[in-house]
Amino acid sequence: MHINALESAICTQEIDGPLPHCAYLQIGGVCLRVTGGRSSDVAFEPGLDPFLCAAGPFDIGICVEWLPFLRDTGRNILFDSGTTWKVCEINSGQLQFDFGDPISANQPYKRLFIDKDYSHASLLMSAQYFDQIPYADPLGYPLDELLVMHRLTQEQAIELHGVGVVAPDGAGNLFIGHSGAGKSTTARLWTSLQEVKILSDDRIIVRESPARELRPGDDPTQIFMYGTPWHGDACFALPDRAPLQRIFVLEHGRGNVIRRLTKSQAVAELFARSFVPFHGHEYLDHALSFLEQVAGSIPCYRYQFEPDRCAVERIVGFRD
Repeated sequence: MHINALESAICTQEIDGPLPHCAYLQIGGVCLRVTGGRSSDVAFEPGLDPFLCAAGPFDIGICVEWLPFLRDTGRNILFDSGTTWKVCEINSGQLQFDFGDPISANQPYKRLFIDKDYSHASLLMSAQYFDQIPYADPLGYPLDELLVMHRLTQEQAIELHGVGVVAPDGAGNLFIGHSGAGKSTTARLWTSLQEVKILSDDRIIVRESPARELRPGDDPTQIFMYGTPWHGDACFALPDRAPLQRIFVLEHGRGNVIRRLTKSQAVAELFARSFVPFHGHEYLDHALSFLEQVAGSIPCYRYQFEPDRCAVERIVGFRD
């Protein structure tokens, strides 16, 4: 089959026959099933190992296929990161993500086709590229995070730039901040002084519980925070979740001062620290709608802190 015809068949999921290798991952309440013809198609970098899960219902099915090479298709680009990936719209809202680097001479080494509901995907791998390197990670950065981030637009959920701290009683405090705001420092401080779990020191998913995790009597609108594999300098990354109790916007300052934010202020601060696909206005509308829900149900504060034990003690002793 000609390369373009084969790519088209894969894109439209016309390739028949079961694939012998399969693995499941769960990140932030999103379950991914990856299938392929090679064992390496379901071999991921070690940071994803804690997020492997048992077979079951899944949100995104990804079929890995290999082609001799991939070429730039020249389609209209919706968004270009300028470094590692770009996205184009093709048939009926389906998206094409191309991943490249300087080694690939500006040609894609991976190409992902995914439907408009972000539930079924085909991942094409370039044999020409991966023959030159010893390890082919199908979900390698930034594909795994892009997949989950886009899927979250279909649910009451969003990814935030923050550190999630879970107290011994199970309650969760989320500290959000831009790069350099002190997230990894906050994670290290808490673990040195308290018996806490750090879900992540850089990326946290905030969401309602997926339907498959609900139990009789659970409130389906309760907000949880989930750990992710995408950690910061302190390298905390757990697959756990916790009920979200409070959100603090981290800022360097003096005196460990906490000030309550209004709902509109909270939405603005949360949105500024969120990861949202910017190539569609509907994604932005969804994000703002969900953040209004979060800000309306979770107390949000600005926290001007000094990086010492007093910063932790201030939160431990804080009462709304």
